Amino acid sequence: MIKGLALLAICFLFGMLCGDLLGLLLGIESNVGGVGFAMIYLLLLKEFLEKKGVWTEEFAFGIDFWNKLYIPIVLAMAASLNVKSAVSSGILALLSGIFPVVLAFGVFFVLIKTIKPQ
Repeated sequence: MIKGLALLAICFLFGMLCGDLLGLLLGIESNVGGVGFAMIYLLLLKEFLEKKGVWTEEFAFGIDFWNKLYIPIVLAMAASLNVKSAVSSGILALLSGIFPVVLAFGVFFVLIKTIKPQ
């Protein structure tokens, strides 16, 4: 597990470095695509290690462990940032967030009522 976590951490650090450098090159004071770079590095490194015969279950288990935690954490972080941004942006941002949710609930309600179990 430790080897997989170390591999993931190394890819993340290099990805963040590349994202920061790309931001500087574009004249933006922000990380541009750091997580994307990290994912690409991880995919390439996995393929390289598999070809060399070094890839083991220990690598896979460490990466799979964080894979199960990653999506819920990122969704929670993005949701809280989106709510903060919408509240500070005004009524139009709030309505554009509320309307699709209400519409989706309405569609599900209609689908549940019209589709009969067999």
